[in-house]
Amino acid sequence: MLLNVVLAQLSSTVGNPKENSKRIKEVWAEYDKSTHMVVFPELFLSGYPPEDLLLRQGFLMKCME
Repeated sequence: MLLNVVLAQLSSTVGNPKENSKRIKEVWAEYDKSTHMVVFPELFLSGYPPEDLLLRQGFLMKCME
């Protein structure tokens, strides 16, 4: 069976699950019945950004290793 997957590369609104949920529905509606799955970025619904970790130099260095 062929599985059609769409990767949605978008930005969410921080702390606004209602708006983010609306955006998910809009994006999903853009695709026809042959699309089985639309994959959104991690934490898209909550809009929580990883900024608190990305601003830590030690965290970035560990990621680069």
